[in-house]
Amino acid sequence: MGESKRRKTLLGDDYGKDTETILPNIPITKAQADQFMTLTTRGAWVGIGALLSAWIVIRFVGPAFGWWQVH
Repeated sequence: MGESKRRKTLLGDDYGKDTETILPNIPITKAQADQFMTLTTRGAWVGIGALLSAWIVIRFVGPAFGWWQVH
């Protein structure tokens, strides 16, 4: 508990804020890196869903309309 109080008095208003960077020379905080990972993961799932939807349309809906018979 003593270390926590010392850190709180040392940092003042900045106590509890994420100011730690990933690498010393790159000004990206860990919170920003987490937000980036969340965004890219969500984007990947959206892409997978779009790919699956396109595959279903091309594989099943297209032949049902006769688009596969190109003369």
